[in-house]
Amino acid sequence: MKALIVIDFTHDFVDGKLPVGEAAVAIQHTVAELTRRYVEQQDFVVMAVDLHEENEAYHPEAKLFPPHNLRGTEGRNLFGALESAYKENKEQIYWMDKSRYSAFCGTDLDVKLRERGIREISLIGVCTDICVLHTAVDAYNLGYNITVYKDAVASFNAAGHDWALTHFEGTLGARVINSN
Repeated sequence: MKALIVIDFTHDFVDGKLPVGEAAVAIQHTVAELTRRYVEQQDFVVMAVDLHEENEAYHPEAKLFPPHNLRGTEGRNLFGALESAYKENKEQIYWMDKSRYSAFCGTDLDVKLRERGIREISLIGVCTDICVLHTAVDAYNLGYNITVYKDAVASFNAAGHDWALTHFEGTLGARVINSN
């Protein structure tokens, strides 16, 4: 069994308060198709979704980014084609709130993977050079084999996106591949 971790593909990160924009809109069907593919293969699929509270003055991101993915807002809903894929397969997908860049930080992700005997994870979503990168670094440090689908990640920083793709492969030993 493998795992697919879908990171932060929400309205706020695609077209909302902290938008990646067209680069994220362009990958929505690939993100949804990979989600469906992993569900069909009966692999473990995780929606790792950023969650913030209103007026989080002490959260480290408060000084760096505008409020985003706030509890109870539309901005926290999954974006476009991914929302449909999630609704179709809700029973087979593990929804996991996260409050830091990495999907491992402060969550039970490592426990959920280990209890299933999973050692191989695939990463998709946004932002390539922030949340996807930090999740990959933690996965590397925890001993997971990592695949990043380069046609299913995006960032609002083109240079950071390209750097992260190189870093995944050259420094973390990840496989960086296309979805087809």
